[in-house]
Amino acid sequence: MSLTNQQHMAAAERLDQAEQTHKQIGLLTLDHPGMDMDDAYAIQAEWVKLKLARGRRKVGWKIGLTSKAMQYALNISTPDSGILLDDMVFPESSTIPADRFIQPRIEAEIAFVMKAPLKGPNVTIFDVLNATDFITPSLEILDTRIVRVDPVTRQARKIFDTISDNAANAGIVTGGRPTRPLDADMRWIGAIVSRNGEIEETGLGAGVLNHPAHGIAWLAKRLARYDEFLSAGDMVLSGSFIRPIEARHNDTIVADFGPCGSVSIYFA
Repeated sequence: MSLTNQQHMAAAERLDQAEQTHKQIGLLTLDHPGMDMDDAYAIQAEWVKLKLARGRRKVGWKIGLTSKAMQYALNISTPDSGILLDDMVFPESSTIPADRFIQPRIEAEIAFVMKAPLKGPNVTIFDVLNATDFITPSLEILDTRIVRVDPVTRQARKIFDTISDNAANAGIVTGGRPTRPLDADMRWIGAIVSRNGEIEETGLGAGVLNHPAHGIAWLAKRLARYDEFLSAGDMVLSGSFIRPIEARHNDTIVADFGPCGSVSIYFA
């Protein structure tokens, strides 16, 4: 780490204010060029602490940047993670209020619901499958409390900005048909994602590190470095297998997961 705890807290407060006022802040990596990944996760943790202090409840985790296309775009070789809170969960087919998010985007992915704790530095895909109660289709709502591109320098957001911003997480919608983890080949679970009836993206689960459960194993290993773990009952978003879709006012987003059902959301 190159930043102090006070700097971590100050950045978290700025992110919190940006979310509440819908006014994005500048790139943290411009303000703190020397910040590293540990700084970014420390800022994320401080922001989550602010939310928990206001009565929010942690319900799980999200994994992002699992596809090679997104990793190449950001010049990184590792996924990232964020924390899911209870007020981020929306019912299937619900309406998102027009003033809820700043610049929402949608990703399609497979959500895992854990039935047993998962911890340790040597977690395998088989450990993940054994610890999973069921999987279900989901849409993740992304938002950014930090500008994507600095208007003056034209510098793009870096991985440290995204991690600090709770890995851009803002919401989750689940739907379709829950499936036991051994009852489907997750590599071949796919989705056709449309916006207002027009197909925008398609993808397969194999786009997530060759198997979505590899993402869950990666998260368990990362958390083990901080003596943390996945708990029974946690919901974990394994990572998107499509590019983000912009969600505009009056857009209806539908992800058709074939035999696994569909999940949709409407933005007022």
